[in-house]
Amino acid sequence: MVKKLKDASAEERILTAAKKVFLAKGMSGARMQDIADEAGINKALVHYYFKNKEQLFEKIFMELSTSFFPKMVAIFASPDSLKKKIESFCSAYIDNILDNPHIPLFVLNEISQRPATFIKKVLKVSPLNMAFMSQQIDAEIKAGNIKPISAVQLMMNVLSMCIFPFIGKPILMNIMKLDEGVFRQLMEARKREIPKFIFDSIKK
Repeated sequence: MVKKLKDASAEERILTAAKKVFLAKGMSGARMQDIADEAGINKALVHYYFKNKEQLFEKIFMELSTSFFPKMVAIFASPDSLKKKIESFCSAYIDNILDNPHIPLFVLNEISQRPATFIKKVLKVSPLNMAFMSQQIDAEIKAGNIKPISAVQLMMNVLSMCIFPFIGKPILMNIMKLDEGVFRQLMEARKREIPKFIFDSIKK
């Protein structure tokens, strides 16, 4: 039992260290020695648990993907109203990033370094069909409920307003003299502010 606990602890240390290294250097720039150094263990032990960095990255990516992307895709595939979907997405996205603050930079690193591979992995885990969302937006426009807007433009508006505060967090906190508690309060309020801003801008 003690040995299993030690094994589990070592593997968790490796995964935690790998997330930090992959976040800082991306998949291409990371080395197994970097991960071993960050975990404070011998590189041979890292190789004992994970044959190579590709296998280790895949493990981390799948953990992130299966806990994050499917939730986002499910919201847009639901039969909820357009307004409800945007409210649910903003709330779920912000909650997820507050609990996993490394995700935005992790994703940005991979998109910038290996865009085709990253998108392929994401779509494999969580295939996104925007057709239903586009039809829903078109129906709202035809009903006279919202101004004409493409699904792509609407999604870019929602995503950018959710993502930017986390990407720009160091700058925002420094310029505005915020601490972690205040930042979290602002993001909690943003769950309501973003949908309100979006619908105020497109409603007729």
